[in-house]
Amino acid sequence: MNALVPLPVLLPLCVTGLKLAIGPRLQRFQRFITLAVLGAVLVLSVLLMVAADRHGPLSVHLGDFPPPVGITLVADRLAGLMLTVSSAVTLLVNLYSLGQGMADRDDQTPVGVFHPAYLILVAGVSCTFLSGDLVNLYVGFEIMLVASFVLLTIGGTATRIRAGSTYVIISLFSSVLFLVAIAMTYSVAGTVNFAQLAGRLQEVPVGVRTLLEAMLLTVFAIKAAVFPLAAWLPDSYPTAPAPVTAVFAGLLTKVGVYSMLRTQTLLFPGHRLGDLLMLAALASMVIGILGAVAQTDLKRVLSFTLISHIGYMVFGIALAGRGSIAGAIVYVAHHITVQTTLFLVAGLIERRDGTTELTRLGGLAKTAPLLAVLFFVPAMNLAGIPPFSGFIGKLGLMRAGVDNGGGWAWALVAGSAATSLLTLYVMAKVWNLAFWRDAPPGAEGEGRVLESAEDEPGDDGDGDGGDGEDSAATGSGSGLPEPAGAVVSAGFLGQSITTTRRLPWPMVVATGAAVALGLLYTVLGGPLTTFTEAAATELLARTPYIEAVLGR
Repeated sequence: MNALVPLPVLLPLCVTGLKLAIGPRLQRFQRFITLAVLGAVLVLSVLLMVAADRHGPLSVHLGDFPPPVGITLVADRLAGLMLTVSSAVTLLVNLYSLGQGMADRDDQTPVGVFHPAYLILVAGVSCTFLSGDLVNLYVGFEIMLVASFVLLTIGGTATRIRAGSTYVIISLFSSVLFLVAIAMTYSVAGTVNFAQLAGRLQEVPVGVRTLLEAMLLTVFAIKAAVFPLAAWLPDSYPTAPAPVTAVFAGLLTKVGVYSMLRTQTLLFPGHRLGDLLMLAALASMVIGILGAVAQTDLKRVLSFTLISHIGYMVFGIALAGRGSIAGAIVYVAHHITVQTTLFLVAGLIERRDGTTELTRLGGLAKTAPLLAVLFFVPAMNLAGIPPFSGFIGKLGLMRAGVDNGGGWAWALVAGSAATSLLTLYVMAKVWNLAFWRDAPPGAEGEGRVLESAEDEPGDDGDGDGGDGEDSAATGSGSGLPEPAGAVVSAGFLGQSITTTRRLPWPMVVATGAAVALGLLYTVLGGPLTTFTEAAATELLARTPYIEAVLGR
């Protein structure tokens, strides 16, 4: 079973090479092999999760070189669960992207660029979840960065290039900081292997250990979009095509959360920065949700709720108890699925009505009841309404805070309750504006041409929409200026598309399957809670992980 550990990383990379060698030929075959390899990765992830639960952590040293020389990959309960959830989500998003690409009649570039970049992103995510050392974790981050820039800027529109450049600059800064932290760690411990560091860092002076912890936390907080290091996210994610935005929002920030979970429990037990993490968690929850309240574009609303709900996960990490860690793991799995689903629904709304600007939407509950259901279920799940999985995760975290009994813990309990209520308010606001009320006057109908900013009349070529007075980022042709904070809409490659009331069936099926996956967490709430409690116990014990890697 140990031999299966590298396959979730190697399979997508090998198929990427094959697809690039084939080029634009055999498009149906290329779509098939993409779905096939993502399905295989999902099966492998489930097998690794089950094996890790039954037999303990699985490890493999690539090239048969033992630490600290070789590359170590480890699959324990936490890594197995994260791999399984991420593989299921990436498979569904890929199916959604096939529907969008075919609807946009993108016959060349999506197969030639999007799918290889997407598979590289999947390989990078798998690499980070399985990494057994800091250097390999860094490599996983860089693989994701390269693929992310391609996906964010696909189509080459000015808005996407601008957003992608911001994302890359922030990511490069965090990468440099990560390299410095790795170099400092090696200089004081003589290794970067997690299992060896777990013992050696305890012999390092407290001040040096705290500095290393602070540097790594800063790197991972940037990746996870923890306040105050989250300002880049609302302007970067919403400009990309719906499948890209969905997988970024669902997965990439959780990679940072996973890295915080792994390093805080394994390398820095009894960490000295718990109070600082609690403050960051509280600020992320409250400020993020207040930002969502102020937005009028659905994609930006969801982007701010993403920042807010990262605070719940940091809440669990900061308390560092068995119950809080288990609650954080449940919430990570829940949020990956639900946040991805909501962005997929936003893509369907944009496909149907040509915009995600809430002031221009209305009447969808009557005219598109299936779309209303696809939004309502994950929206209530995100708000934590019983008995959904969001409620299970929040209940576990709040109970852990009450059991802790500290001042910061009680502040986090109060903040999480307030954030949950405000999330419900935000979701109700979206429901009332987009679904429940009548369509506003002048709403466009089927067949509307949806243009990117570069396609609009009067654009002077710099991507600013000409004089800024008569160009609408959504191409509505109404002559009205775009509302502040609105998101530029366009097709998969940034070109003009035509809205339709008959949504492409792969997009609808993929979104429905994502909704069902979120509901499955509720149905399997008991086994999921038992599994995450066992994972939390294993993380805090540290011994099973160390023995699996070092063989003692």
